[in-house]
Amino acid sequence: MAVEFGLTDGHFNTKYAPLAALAIAYRHRQMLEPLQNVDMRMKTREIEAQAKLTQALVSILAGCETLSEVNTKLRSEQALAQAWGWPRIVDQSTLSRTVNALTQMNIEQLRGALVDILRQQGQSLQHDWRGYLRLDFDLSGLASSAKAEGSEKGYFSGKKT
Repeated sequence: MAVEFGLTDGHFNTKYAPLAALAIAYRHRQMLEPLQNVDMRMKTREIEAQAKLTQALVSILAGCETLSEVNTKLRSEQALAQAWGWPRIVDQSTLSRTVNALTQMNIEQLRGALVDILRQQGQSLQHDWRGYLRLDFDLSGLASSAKAEGSEKGYFSGKKT
């Protein structure tokens, strides 16, 4: 599948272009296919329950801290919905009802689906464990500007902040 990116004067732009590209890659590789094994018996009009679970995942990837942010951040993103193969992104109340409708059995199936995705795509399972796995933990504090994104006053041993 050849994917092309470019500029257009049309009304097909989205500020979530990286998520649209991710959607194409995920769909091409069928990476989220294990989610189809979650047997949710819910009323479906035009978007099935598994697609709503994927939309909840997309909302997390888009930076929504809560489902209530879906209406303001993603609801109007028609191009993003089309990249994922949906007619639209459902509103936050529909996503909330879907998540609330999960039974304990559905949660176990969802957990199994996520483990399957991890096994298929995770890099840690491909590591040669006969050798070392090097992790770099740098615990030294670095000063940052007060205007730096996410910066907060903190404690550095022996230093005034």
